[in-house]
Amino acid sequence: QVQLVESGGGLVQPGGSLRLSCAASGSIISINTMGWHRQVPGKERELVASITSGGSTNYPDSVKGRFTISRDNAKNTVYLQMNSLKFEDTAVYYCNARIAPAQPVGFMRTFNYWGQGTQVTVSS
Repeated sequence: QVQLVESGGGLVQPGGSLRLSCAASGSIISINTMGWHRQVPGKERELVASITSGGSTNYPDSVKGRFTISRDNAKNTVYLQMNSLKFEDTAVYYCNARIAPAQPVGFMRTFNYWGQGTQVTVSS
């Protein structure tokens, strides 16, 4: 069974920083793109950052220059460094990853996995 486990959420003041981590575990052959999304009640989940296995990153304009995504392929872990946090960054943050789990020889199917979510609250 493949699992994504997030950590690092919490309460922070505006202008502060937080670092989220997400570790993939289980029988994994390979991990392709990893990313972070966020969701607030009543709104759709939105992409915050993504990173390919080769290290190419993508950010929406709302977080560009403030958030940095990185990954440690040896640890199957993706990070999200969030700086200059704003009230509107408050949300539940979910990590996701496109993973090829252990499977019969000759197959290389990939699946999109999600973490359980971690709350980030920006408040004074």
